[in-house]
Amino acid sequence: MSVEASEIIGKKVLVTQTRSLSGRNKRVRATMSSLGLGKISSKKEHVLTESTHGMLVKVRHLVKVEAL
Repeated sequence: MSVEASEIIGKKVLVTQTRSLSGRNKRVRATMSSLGLGKISSKKEHVLTESTHGMLVKVRHLVKVEAL
């Protein structure tokens, strides 16, 4: 995410899984599960909070995030 986190907290985002979890460690799998994702192309809408933003930063190589 290229914008400052404090500017986007509270807004809705659509998170789409773009890459497989195969071969990923348990922490990455758990983060993706807590985001409601598990299969490629699965989508979930979230209100961006500080904790959600932190999770998205940790799995940014596996997801695509779009503002709504």
